[in-house]
Amino acid sequence: MAISDLPADLPADLLGGHRQALAGCAATGRLPDRETIEAYRAAGVRAAELGVPLRTLVDQTLAAGEDLPSQAQLLPALRRAVSALMAGYEGAQLAAIRREDDARRQFVDDLLQGRAERLAERAEHFGLRLAESYVVAVARGLRDGEQDRIERELIARFGSHNVLVAVRDELLVCVVPGSLPAAVGEFTHHVRARFPPGWRVGVGRPHRGPGGVVTSYREAAQALELADRLGLRLDVVKAADLLVFPVLLRDRGAIEDLVTSVLDPLLRARGGHEPLLETLEAVFASHGNQSAAARRLGVSARAVTYRLERIRRLTGFSPDDPTQRFTLETAVLGARLLDWPQGFATSG
Repeated sequence: MAISDLPADLPADLLGGHRQALAGCAATGRLPDRETIEAYRAAGVRAAELGVPLRTLVDQTLAAGEDLPSQAQLLPALRRAVSALMAGYEGAQLAAIRREDDARRQFVDDLLQGRAERLAERAEHFGLRLAESYVVAVARGLRDGEQDRIERELIARFGSHNVLVAVRDELLVCVVPGSLPAAVGEFTHHVRARFPPGWRVGVGRPHRGPGGVVTSYREAAQALELADRLGLRLDVVKAADLLVFPVLLRDRGAIEDLVTSVLDPLLRARGGHEPLLETLEAVFASHGNQSAAARRLGVSARAVTYRLERIRRLTGFSPDDPTQRFTLETAVLGARLLDWPQGFATSG
């Protein structure tokens, strides 16, 4: 094909030789040979890389045969040419999508591990401005295929520049600006609707910069872990509500000493220590309201009163005394965090 025959919106050499190939097919009645088909496929790849719309490519490929003789004989040749062009075009698009997905996964890994190589520059490619504050939410219980659906729905509402969704350590991770709390709520809504029973969402606090994303992610994942260890029944656990627990865990020796000093006498209780420990947890969760605690436990208020008296006699601590209540509650939290008494080297 001569350069002057090409439409203005295609590169001059993109379909070079196309018109001559069609003319040859019209004259001989033969279909394009393998070399010609490969050239069309390569042209399709290049068109995709140049951003030429597929419709434009096909229209202009067909238009090249309009003024050639024996147009009926050209139809099989044109069909093969267009098929090869589209195969190359679509293959190039799929390859580009795979490269983008690979780059996205690598970026998320680097971001959540705090690897700072060109992080800000790469973040801009995905629409993230790392100088801002970001919140990370993580969900446990992911089923195959749900990541893409949830990501599409979040992007449809908030835009691709505001949402980053990925899978890491078997958790579905969602990174959103701290100024967009509704995105975390929407993420939780989709998790609730799509995940099987047993799902749980952990939410980190907002933090600024690349290191802030890492911190928020770790807080969110730790919130899930703490919720399990404490036996919390919440579907959504926020790191901001659990700040006391990392503090407790920083000095394991001190917490172990507190737990054993305060709670080890319960190991001598008839019927075991667990009902007494559960009673304390229910009382603390009910802000000292023993009737509410009884409803939580499914027992009578008299049973709660009796158990609390047994605890006072065995340990010397009463939840009715403000100072002693704080000591008891801290010991109970430490016991759950450290799996007392099974997780202790020595007890009793």
